[in-house]
Amino acid sequence: MTTEPVLSVIVYGRDVQGLLGVCLDSVTAQLPPEAELLTAAVGDEAQDVAVRGGGTVVPLPDGTDDAGARAAGADRARGRWLWWVSGKDRLPVGAVRAMLDRLADAPDTVDVVVADHARSTWRESGTSGRDTGRLARVARRDVTLDDAPHLLRVTPVLTNRALRASFWRAHRADLADPDEMFAARASLALADRIACLEQVVVDVRELRSESLPPVTAGQRYRLVESYERLHRLLDDRSRPRAVLYDLMATETMRVVARETMPDDVAREFFHRASAAAVRWQPAGYRRPAGLEGIRRRLLEEDAYARYRAFQAANHRRRELRTTVRAGKKQVGLKIRDHYYRRALRDPVDPDLAVFSAYWDRGVACNPAAIAAKLSELAPHIRPVWVVSKATEPLLPPGTAHVVPGTRGYWEVMARAKYLTNNVNFPNAVVKRPDAIHLQTHHGTPLKKMGLDQLDYPTASKGLDFDALLARIDKWDYSVSANSHSTQMWEHAYPSRYVSLDHGYPRNDVYYSATAADIRAIRDRLGIAPGRRAVLYAPTHRDYEASWTPRLDLADLADRLGDDTVLLVRGHYFYGGAASPLAGLRRTGRVIDVSTFDPVEDLALASDALITDYSSIMFDYANLDRPIISYADDWETYAKTRGTYFDLMAEPPGQVARNQEELTEILATDAWCDQASAKARAHFRRRFCEFDDGRAAERVVRRVFLGEPEESLPPVVPVESRTPAPTPEEATS
Repeated sequence: MTTEPVLSVIVYGRDVQGLLGVCLDSVTAQLPPEAELLTAAVGDEAQDVAVRGGGTVVPLPDGTDDAGARAAGADRARGRWLWWVSGKDRLPVGAVRAMLDRLADAPDTVDVVVADHARSTWRESGTSGRDTGRLARVARRDVTLDDAPHLLRVTPVLTNRALRASFWRAHRADLADPDEMFAARASLALADRIACLEQVVVDVRELRSESLPPVTAGQRYRLVESYERLHRLLDDRSRPRAVLYDLMATETMRVVARETMPDDVAREFFHRASAAAVRWQPAGYRRPAGLEGIRRRLLEEDAYARYRAFQAANHRRRELRTTVRAGKKQVGLKIRDHYYRRALRDPVDPDLAVFSAYWDRGVACNPAAIAAKLSELAPHIRPVWVVSKATEPLLPPGTAHVVPGTRGYWEVMARAKYLTNNVNFPNAVVKRPDAIHLQTHHGTPLKKMGLDQLDYPTASKGLDFDALLARIDKWDYSVSANSHSTQMWEHAYPSRYVSLDHGYPRNDVYYSATAADIRAIRDRLGIAPGRRAVLYAPTHRDYEASWTPRLDLADLADRLGDDTVLLVRGHYFYGGAASPLAGLRRTGRVIDVSTFDPVEDLALASDALITDYSSIMFDYANLDRPIISYADDWETYAKTRGTYFDLMAEPPGQVARNQEELTEILATDAWCDQASAKARAHFRRRFCEFDDGRAAERVVRRVFLGEPEESLPPVVPVESRTPAPTPEEATS
């Protein structure tokens, strides 16, 4: 690279627990020309890994601390911005591009860009969101610390922020401090202006404390010293100190309460924290209410002995409450376990089949289609549905069912020969050797799923991957609609199950529905003959802290006129009687179908589909009707959620990147033109591969009747299939 790069990514440190190579791979895999990689490698082992990783290597001797490594890397960096990444951490896909895009938007007055991060441990990957709300409050503005002192609460590590190189050089003495907490917060205190990025740009790995050197007394005391230095820094620049004071008091009290220290060290730490609390207490400060207020008062009074007595008494109260709660819970668990263990000793019932869909939300999706076909081909097998208490009143009359947690639930779960679900059954469900677990899934994957989410912390927040693997290991069969899904499931859900390349049973209706069926559905929805019905079904965004409307539906309906009705499937559009769409609903130009089931009926009733990245597009393609992709945030979605293919390169039809383009497509013939049909034909061949109207039959014969695969009805090629009639054909 001969020109000055925009960004220098500086990976630094030793090769801790063999993680440096993974870190470098995560950077080099996404490094664009306008960014450079430097590795400030400490020790021979790290230097060997760094040479293989590429980029510029800055060799440093053993014993160089992290601050020295960061400074050495920065001295060799040529970028206008510096981003330090610890060699134990890694960057999720799209992180470098996201950071570069935000830097490009930052005015010259911005010195620091602070981003969100994920946090992984040795046993769990990618827990994120701790700082999302704090960053969201700033959004795309640039601010001073006076404007947004709450930014001091953002996790104080240097890996979640980029610093302007000139700013680093001007304040090197403070920003190169060995205490990363001090350096990170000092960057905010010293910055003229700060910008924020809500996207997760780094996965910070927490190492097991047992694998690290023990914390010394001097390191404990330096925490208080660092906070005092930060207070002086804020004082010198006339910055507000209330947030910092609260952080100092909270963290020092937490250290005393939770960390194991010799009594003399704990007493001295408490004494130093007390002196700092008194010295730096802001004018007009008021202690918090409740127990925290009592702790603060004892800290200010340097009352270590009384604090310990208070802590012990409070601990005893918590133990008592926990014991009472645990006792009640334990009684319930013992009753459940008693029923379940006793039922597990009974023989498996070969004619009992349990079905569930969407976390026990009712009779739906692939399990419903399989159950219906089962009653036709194997009426001797009794289906029982698992449904939540709230869903129970909505069941079709006569549906045999159980409610989770009840005695009947555990009995059927223990004795059923067949267990079918489009998600996973709870962890507590035992996989009996002679029982068969059938996983039907509920969509073709565009977004990353299962273990493939490990590299996308925003998407995998809260997931327990060990528990996920244990649930996958219970599967005997996995239903697939196309070769793409089969391959992705094998990667995302690695286990010994058998893939059933038979098609999605829920899509059979797209080949069996008649003109009379379609007219009846449209009558039920109130769609007059001759009106064009467009189904709009957006998907969820993991990267959004809260839902953001993507379309102005009132404007779209107005522009398309009375001849078009919008079927909107998304309950978050309607917030009650005050909704701006209420008038449109009354005119019949917008119909809220968020709670309308089944969704297959909505597809049959519509002339076209608008969606973004929802898996409904793969199912809808079976109908061979127009599909418009509304992809206003494709790049952000792909970076944060991860995708298996580029939808922009292989769309199912026309693509609109903004509302004006979408309106133009629907207001002209573009929505159903030759280009749209050509793209849809390619999409159907790839993703409707096994869906020919007989998927449920193949699954029932193979799984429930034990017929060999070679005896099953062969899959009809896509070009030889006849989908259900269009609404226009149904009324002609």
